[in-house]
Amino acid sequence: MEPLAQRLRPRTLDEVCGQQHLLGKDKVFRRTIDSGRIPNMIFYGPSGVGKTTVAGIIAQNSGMHLHKLNGTTASTGDIKAVLADVGTLAGEGGILLYLDEIQYFNKRQQQSLLECIEQGTVTLIASTTENPYFYIYNALLSRCTVFEFKQLNAQDIAQGLQNAAARLGIEQNCKIDMAPDALDYLAHSAGGDMRKALGNLEFAVTAAPVQDGCRTVTLDMVQQVAQHTAMRYDRQGDDHYDIISAYQKSMRGSDPDAALHYLARLLEAGDLVSACRRLMVTACEDVGLAYPQIIPIVKAAVDAANMLGLPEAQLPLADAVVLVATSPKSNTAHTALNAATADVQAGKTGPIPRQLQNKHYDGEDAAVKGQHYKYAHDYPGHWVEQQYLPDVLKDARYYTYGDNKLEQAAAAYWHRIKGKP
Repeated sequence: MEPLAQRLRPRTLDEVCGQQHLLGKDKVFRRTIDSGRIPNMIFYGPSGVGKTTVAGIIAQNSGMHLHKLNGTTASTGDIKAVLADVGTLAGEGGILLYLDEIQYFNKRQQQSLLECIEQGTVTLIASTTENPYFYIYNALLSRCTVFEFKQLNAQDIAQGLQNAAARLGIEQNCKIDMAPDALDYLAHSAGGDMRKALGNLEFAVTAAPVQDGCRTVTLDMVQQVAQHTAMRYDRQGDDHYDIISAYQKSMRGSDPDAALHYLARLLEAGDLVSACRRLMVTACEDVGLAYPQIIPIVKAAVDAANMLGLPEAQLPLADAVVLVATSPKSNTAHTALNAATADVQAGKTGPIPRQLQNKHYDGEDAAVKGQHYKYAHDYPGHWVEQQYLPDVLKDARYYTYGDNKLEQAAAAYWHRIKGKP
């Protein structure tokens, strides 16, 4: 028997749960599809969010001859077989090629589609779970419109489960009753993957006994089926980079709750390396001179985490993440270095001032002989005015004191020493 997710696929766009940014009645995507003029498209998004379902509905309503290929198994010969229908009776109403997992097609295979797409003899709908701008050949990408399918939320999943339970009840000639807490648990445990949610539902329904013509699905049943919350995480994919980006930005934004949430997701996925690395980066980049002592503190926490390993590593990391998130912030050193780097990359360097060079003899052509370096500790306040930057940059200013307590204290100290207001 086909899996429940396959048997109960929505038959119209109105039955699809979620993706209302595309499928809403007033959206450009929906109006284009309803017009019957199907352009070349690439559907991009995580698995189980409706890409294949929407493509199938479009194909059924298009009147075109449909070919389905999967990038993991299809060959160049399969593409040639599709193109063989061009100009034949089978392709009289047009040919629609649905290519799932197109990211697995190599460059030559993707190029083989260019001519027919350019001529309009074949309409392509491709889907991918990977960022198409990284994995799809540019010439093919430029001939298609990319639409992003977003991860489903728990409300979308719950609606899909209710629809599926109703249709499953008709199929089995038996009412399916789901307790509200069971529905809520299934919806949240699927991690935004409708296919996974429907699989868990089918398992629970099959196990539920029939009493008085009804199968009752309880919270205990679904907890046994979906013991751990599903979480999308591919260390080479967009989800990985989205999570670590949110993790770092939450610490930078001084939101300890969000930072702990993303730390938990990293640790649940076993990604201790990313959790430690981004924590260390944020301490240096975003707290910085506002609380410079935080750097050795976070380093100690990271060392402890790596020594302990998971699951105990979560203890020092939680402490450090909260500390970083709640510490005062300053990126003045980082900003100053960026400005200095920009000058270096622009070729603004020049010779090192003579007084700063390593001691060596002057050449015969030296206008002023001798190093004439002023040793700062020989002067009051351990400071003396002296040119340190090359001549071409002698008036450059990269660093500006931040408005936090420590940098303002340093500013006041040096203004006093240097006799500035």
